[in-house]
Amino acid sequence: MHFCDDRLPVRALQSASNPDPSEGFPVLSPIDGRVLRVELESESVVSMAAPLVELGDPGDLEVAVDVLTTDAARISQGDKVTIARWGGPSDLQGVVRRVEPSSFTKISALGVEEQRVWVVIDIVSPRQTWTSLGDGYRVEANIVVDQIDKAIVVPMGALFRRGDAWSIFVVDQGRAYRREIEVTRRSARLAVAQGIRPGEIVVVYPPASLTD
Repeated sequence: MHFCDDRLPVRALQSASNPDPSEGFPVLSPIDGRVLRVELESESVVSMAAPLVELGDPGDLEVAVDVLTTDAARISQGDKVTIARWGGPSDLQGVVRRVEPSSFTKISALGVEEQRVWVVIDIVSPRQTWTSLGDGYRVEANIVVDQIDKAIVVPMGALFRRGDAWSIFVVDQGRAYRREIEVTRRSARLAVAQGIRPGEIVVVYPPASLTD
């Protein structure tokens, strides 16, 4: 996460009543906020336009998450977002403000090159519910790209291809029976399926030796 106003410049004004720079002079901030970081903690000579401190408004946070470009193609401005695992007692709500137009390459934990893009999210939950959230905190964002009422979902691990059709093993009275189903939506973990009833037991990751 980062602040909307990131690394804002500061203006140094020398007081007319104190013309000697060795005596010090006030440094005025262009915004109301807090000091997030001090770039130079020890006394030193700085060059013109060098950053002295990093300022930000803790009440004006935005969330920036990097997602795969294949997922970003399905994300639109205004999509609802659930912000989880940020350290608070409950999840926060947000909306997508924009999807950056340019991607970048990132090496995954497995050493695979991935094309990713930044998605910027505004927090819409009341400010008093996330006062303990700060700059640079880790969060998990779940972006809603589609919504289907009363959908029947099955684990992706239960699906397998048989010819051109999706199939699934359904357990009935202790036996597994293969059934062809229609998959209308898929994610990394779940699939929306037709041809199966709520409450039916399915086999997850069926072995190749399993037959009905």
